[in-house]
Amino acid sequence: MSKLSLGPVGIALNVSADDTYLKDAAEAEELGYSAIWLPGGQIDSLDRIAKIVGATTSVPVVPGIIALDVYPAAAVVKLYAQMQASAPERFVVGLGGPQRPRPLRPLNDYLDELDRAEPPVPAGRRILAALGPRKLELARDRAAGAVALLVTPAYTRQARRILGGQPTLIISQMLVLDTNADRARQAARGPLSFLSGVSGYRANFARMGFTDRDIADLSDRLVDELVIWGSADQITARVSEHLDAGADQVALTILNSGGQPGPIDVARELAGRLPADLRPGHARAS
Repeated sequence: MSKLSLGPVGIALNVSADDTYLKDAAEAEELGYSAIWLPGGQIDSLDRIAKIVGATTSVPVVPGIIALDVYPAAAVVKLYAQMQASAPERFVVGLGGPQRPRPLRPLNDYLDELDRAEPPVPAGRRILAALGPRKLELARDRAAGAVALLVTPAYTRQARRILGGQPTLIISQMLVLDTNADRARQAARGPLSFLSGVSGYRANFARMGFTDRDIADLSDRLVDELVIWGSADQITARVSEHLDAGADQVALTILNSGGQPGPIDVARELAGRLPADLRPGHARAS
């Protein structure tokens, strides 16, 4: 299996009722972001993915993630076949879950269905959401790689060791463009308050060294290490840390509240500050 290349910096888009996210997708591609991600919680229909592919020209489009307990394998097979016919190699199937005890068996069963389909959804076009070692190993063995959310650069180094050199490792990175600590942390704690209640995230927080009190209180330490906030230069510096630690791509999820700039405004600001060797078309130094 050849390495899946998604470029160094992707960006996640928020779905909007008036479809302005499609215009944002086209602009993000023009700004140089190398993949467009659609957050799993906003995939109310798989048609959202097809619409983003149609609104852009060549950038890969990745759902992050399609929930196995929401969409059956047959629906994913159908969408993948349609996308391959209309826009070959543009759609990468991002899969995650299910959120239940002992998830590896149903996940393996789902992957078996994708393998047996006619035509199949090949392992080389699948990315698995993975945090713990066993899911990382599954992503290594049965997909093109893994995507991890709410992790530190130290975690990125460990994940790269588990995956080895060939699989693609994407770090989904939440950020707030705001140098005011109170405002930035408030924006970060919104999604953290929900995700910290999901068993897989809580377990991974503990593996990364956060205490029970850190997790229960969403401590400043936890927030500051898992969500980038600050100036554009501070944000791009953390992007570089993840890439240097072994990530193939950092996919940016922009958070905001109150008077903070909206996602597409932040995307414009950050695109102009990415170091030259992180922009599409520039090779990273070895």
